Amino acid sequence: MNVEQIWRYPVKSLGGESLPLASATALGIDYDRKWCLVDQETLRVLSADREPRLLMAGARVVDDSPLITLPDGTETAEDAVLSQWLGRSVSLRTAREGDRGGVDWSGPSGAWHDRAQARITLASRATSGDWDQRRFRSNLLLSAGGEDELVGREVVIGSARLLIELKLERCVIVTRAQPGLDRDLEVLRTINRDRNRTLGVGATVRQHGEFAAGDRVLIAEL
Repeated sequence: MNVEQIWRYPVKSLGGESLPLASATALGIDYDRKWCLVDQETLRVLSADREPRLLMAGARVVDDSPLITLPDGTETAEDAVLSQWLGRSVSLRTAREGDRGGVDWSGPSGAWHDRAQARITLASRATSGDWDQRRFRSNLLLSAGGEDELVGREVVIGSARLLIELKLERCVIVTRAQPGLDRDLEVLRTINRDRNRTLGVGATVRQHGEFAAGDRVLIAEL
C-alpha cells in the first residue's frame, strides 16, 4: 500500500490541512493536535463529541502558530473572537507542559491526542469505502486495505518507522455534520455492526523521520 494523503489537525477537533510531506517525532506529525480550545469556566478541553460546532471550523499552521478559519470565513487565533463564536469563554492552549496547568485532561502529554498509542492514525480507502475521509480525521490515508492486519507490527514509511499499536474505536463524532458533509447516523451503525466498532489504526513513532504522499508502506524487518 501507498500513502495517498497526509493530514494534520493543528487544533483538536477542528478540521485540518493536507500536506505533501511531513516530519514525525515521538509526539506524532509535527504540529498535529498541538493546540486545543479550553473552556475557561470548567478548564475542560473541548472536543467535538460535546461541542459539535468545532467540526465546522478548520485550522492550519502559519509561521509556527495556529490560524483558525471560522464557519463565516473569519481567520483568527484570538481568544476573544473564538469565545464570541462559541458563546462561552475559551482559550487556545498548546500542549507544552507549562501551558497545561489546571486543565482537566486525562490524555497523554506533549500533544492533545486521546491515546498515547495513537500518535499517528492511519486508514485506507478500502476500509472506509464511500465515506468521506474527513469523518475519521486520519493522519495518513492509504491506497489499499489491510491496515488491521498490521497491528503489532512495525512499518517503514519514508525515513520514519512506526509501530502499529491498536485498532481505533469510533464514536458519535464520525456521524456529525461538517463543511460539505451532512449528519449521517448510518456511518457509526455500520462500523459497529460490520467492524466491531473500529475503523483505522493508531501508531507510535519508533524512529523519527519524514514521509511524503506517494511513499510505500513497508513492513519493517525485525
